[in-house]
Amino acid sequence: MTAPIPRDIPDLPAIPGIPALLPSHVPATAVTTPTRRPLAAAYRLLVALAAAAAVTAEMIAGGPLRTLSHFAIQSNILLALVFALAARRAWTARRPLPPALTGATLLYAVVTGLVYHLLLTKGATSYALPGALMGETTPPTGWHTITNQVLHTATPIAAVLDWLLLTTPGQLRLRRAANWLLYPLTYLALTFVRGELLAPGTPGRYLYPFLDVAQHGYKSVLGNALLLGLAIYALAIVLVALDHTRPNPIRRRAHHRTKTGFRLRPPVG
Repeated sequence: MTAPIPRDIPDLPAIPGIPALLPSHVPATAVTTPTRRPLAAAYRLLVALAAAAAVTAEMIAGGPLRTLSHFAIQSNILLALVFALAARRAWTARRPLPPALTGATLLYAVVTGLVYHLLLTKGATSYALPGALMGETTPPTGWHTITNQVLHTATPIAAVLDWLLLTTPGQLRLRRAANWLLYPLTYLALTFVRGELLAPGTPGRYLYPFLDVAQHGYKSVLGNALLLGLAIYALAIVLVALDHTRPNPIRRRAHHRTKTGFRLRPPVG
C-alpha cells in the first residue's frame, strides 16, 4: 500500500545562494487594453477652445499685458492648455495627465468662479473684464457679457463636470493641497509689486477691490489675503475629500463572463 498524501504540504526551505524575488507592481495598462474616449476628448477640446476664444477676445479688447495680469485670464489659459492635452490623450488612448496638474487646474478654475460670484458681484456694479483693467467697474455690455460669463462661470462649471463625470476618483492627494497654494501666493505678491511700481491713480493699479492697498491700507489688505488663502486651502481639502468619496463614473462593468469549460469545486475531505 502506498502512503496517503498529506493534506497540508509544508513549504520547502529556501535554497541558499539564490536571492529572494521582490514583489513587483504591474501597471494596469500592462493587463488592460487602453481604449479611446472620443466623447471625453470632444468635450475637453470644446472647453479648451471656449476658454482660449474668451481669453483672446479679452486680450484684444484690453491689451495683452494688462489682460494677462488678471487671475481669471491666467487660470483660463492654464485650463485651455490642460484640457487640450487631456483631450489628445483621451483621443489617442494614452494615460491621463498627472492628478497634481489636473487638480491644480480644477482648484484655480473653481476659485475664479467663486471669487467672482461671491466677492466681486455683490456691489451695485459688476466687476468684469476689461473694465476692471481700465479702472472702470461698470457692468459688461455686448459681447463682453459673453466672454465675461465664459471666463467666470462656464469654464469653472465645465471643469467641475469634467472632474465629476470623466475622471477616475481617488486620484487627488492631500499632500498636494499645500503645493497648489504656491501659485495664488505668488500671484498675490506680484499684485502688490505691480501696484507699487505703478503710479498712484493709474487705472487698474490694483486688479481687485479687496486687494486695493491705496484704498484700504496694507493691514486690511493682508488680512483679506490671509482669509482668502485659508479659504483656498480649505477648498483644496474639500476637493480632495470629495474625490475620495464620490462614485466612479467611468467604471467598466463586465456584462459577459468567459466560461472555461470546467467548474472549480471545493476539495473533498
